Amino acid sequence: MTPKIAGSTPHDNLAAKQQAKPKVNKVSARDITASLRAGYADFLARPFMSGFFGLIYAVFGILIVWSLVWLGKIWMIIPAIVGFPLVTPFAAAGLYEMSRRLQKRESFGWSEIFAVIAKQRKREMGWMAFVTLFIFWVWMYQVRLWLAVTLQNASFSDLGGFLNAVLFTPQGWTFLAIGTCVGALLSAVLFSVTVVAMPMLLDRETDIVSAMLTSIRVVTENPVVMLTWAAIISVTMLLSMVPAFLGLIFTLPILGHTTWHLYQRVVPPAEA
Repeated sequence: MTPKIAGSTPHDNLAAKQQAKPKVNKVSARDITASLRAGYADFLARPFMSGFFGLIYAVFGILIVWSLVWLGKIWMIIPAIVGFPLVTPFAAAGLYEMSRRLQKRESFGWSEIFAVIAKQRKREMGWMAFVTLFIFWVWMYQVRLWLAVTLQNASFSDLGGFLNAVLFTPQGWTFLAIGTCVGALLSAVLFSVTVVAMPMLLDRETDIVSAMLTSIRVVTENPVVMLTWAAIISVTMLLSMVPAFLGLIFTLPILGHTTWHLYQRVVPPAEA
């Protein structure tokens, strides 16, 4: 018989590292301010590359609105614009990688960043994309459901008619109240499970469940600070979409870079 070798195996060591819960720091408003400054500095360091990711996101938003107009789904434009920020975390993967390399003072070009983004298809990031898109789908479906329930007798063939029915009728006010509550709930859930999970999956060899649980811990242990950050993201994104989504070319990269630096502050590097 072959004797067993005492001590832990490499597999055991890897399993132990994967099972260990990452430490979560307490952060304050000053950490948000410092992260915003660092994110803005990253944007200025590579403005064209950063702006490119914002441009892709802006073009995608324009195409969504154009498609809804072409399909005659006028009523879906406002819910789509409101729910559009829900998929922002996944769109920022390239920005996280840029900030990571800038922080380590590593040189990089377009090919290196896109290679890292392509690599995420074989990692847990793909599942996180599924989570964000699924919640976006739930948001759009529930809007359609409550629209049918509350405005079943209303008729509108254009965006003006839809806004009139929603803003100036009791049924429309009911629709807005329900939609706001459900939207706030979905946004809170998605923010809680992704706020640091996305950069964490890019930064570490971990699984999606561990990343989401860490993200939830970050929110529950820093509720006021993270609620403030969520409000900053929401207001900035919505205002950026007003000028035909073009504001996203600048704000999305800065928010993406900032998220990376906030993640670095709230989840310290893993011990070797």
